[in-house]
Amino acid sequence: MRFDVLTLFEDIIKNYCSYSIMKRAIEKGIIEVNTINFRNYTHDKHNKVDDTPYGGTSGMVLMAPPVFEAYEAIEKTDDFEFIMLTPQGEKFNQKISVELSQKKQLILLCGRYEGFDERIRLGLKPREISLGDFILTGGELGALCIIDSVSRQIEGVLNKKESSLNDSFSDALMGMLEHPQYTKPREYRGMKVPEVLLSGDHEKIERFKKEQRLIRTKLRRPDLLN
Repeated sequence: MRFDVLTLFEDIIKNYCSYSIMKRAIEKGIIEVNTINFRNYTHDKHNKVDDTPYGGTSGMVLMAPPVFEAYEAIEKTDDFEFIMLTPQGEKFNQKISVELSQKKQLILLCGRYEGFDERIRLGLKPREISLGDFILTGGELGALCIIDSVSRQIEGVLNKKESSLNDSFSDALMGMLEHPQYTKPREYRGMKVPEVLLSGDHEKIERFKKEQRLIRTKLRRPDLLN
């Protein structure tokens, strides 16, 4: 799968992808992550990508021409999705992550400053996605969250397929939060591993995990039980 990120700050994307699971997936050729700096598609001596908004509001707005030209220069597969990272978009979740993992290519547009010239939305018609109801300085963190989450759904990225199946919000957990996890030592500062997990009785252990998932979801995210 290929990810193409339109950004003014390429190193943010490259640095994150040079570690851990992302690095190994790239080295194995399972995923490909490219960055495209739309400042390279400007035509003035200052490489200007933003300007003051019409109407007199504060801040600077990303101009349409460099974004259009950068997007149009990307080689596209026969099955791609163009995504704009914006607080006005649909809220990203596990369901969307799984859906996007079926694509061959994701093109991710990262904003900066006060936002985008509206003609980018009107002319390029991206799918707008938000991480949640809060504001970030730019779209790079949102793009990386999508790349990381979507990559986990692709076969071969994780060492064990079960690792993603048992994540919170996954279909295997019926959309609930993950159960509590423990490892060695058995007791630490008076806190003990539940005896059932040490029993070797797989049926009891599975029942315990399901109960804990339900309890944790009910207490922390009751909306998910709907």
